[in-house]
Amino acid sequence: MRFPIKFRQTLLVFIFGTVAIAVASLAFAYQASLIPASRLVNADELVKILQSAKSEKPLMIQVGSHVLYTQAHIPGSEYIGPANSETGLQSLRNRVESLPRNKFIVLYCGCCPWNHCPNVKPADDALRAMGFTNVKVLYIAANFGADWVEKGYPVGKGD
Repeated sequence: MRFPIKFRQTLLVFIFGTVAIAVASLAFAYQASLIPASRLVNADELVKILQSAKSEKPLMIQVGSHVLYTQAHIPGSEYIGPANSETGLQSLRNRVESLPRNKFIVLYCGCCPWNHCPNVKPADDALRAMGFTNVKVLYIAANFGADWVEKGYPVGKGD
């Protein structure tokens, strides 16, 4: 069976477009895995920092969904918005613009397994591009519920 040339061209464009979107989505989904271990902080370490009377308290910024933040978040953290969108990234930039570039900042999301988080890497990249030198990303392997809430760490709810 022979298809008209225009149909074949349209079909090829559709197939290649679909493949390109799938590849781009796959690359984007695994960005969190590209953050070097030296820039990560685990939950146990962060809890100790937050509870210590001697250590500098970080600015805690949640860069995931608002629903997740209202359900459960780290007390004292601020909701900025999903960092996988330009709106969320601009909110993040606006929030930190006036801060000293050595300010201790911890970013976290927890929307999904680490390998699929679309938010922490863009947020980390944005702060690094602005010259921030003391940024850590909370490593959340499975999700915020399993890796923070269920472990009994302090939790805030609502806005």
